[in-house]
Amino acid sequence: MLTSYRFGTGAANHLFCAVCGIKSFYQPRSHPDAWSVNAHCLDQPVELEIDRFDGRDWERAKAALDDGEAAG
Repeated sequence: MLTSYRFGTGAANHLFCAVCGIKSFYQPRSHPDAWSVNAHCLDQPVELEIDRFDGRDWERAKAALDDGEAAG
């Protein structure tokens, strides 16, 4: 029941459930060779490290992420 959704540049591939609407995972524009998983969709809880990312100023935030700086 996964459905793909792309917006803006179309580079990111968001996959969500066509029944309930939850975004289960996506292939981010910032890391096109990786997948981001919604931890709420996992059977077991996981410890997470959260990196802030300012989507309004995507280019600056991506550069800061690449440089290892906080973007938010």
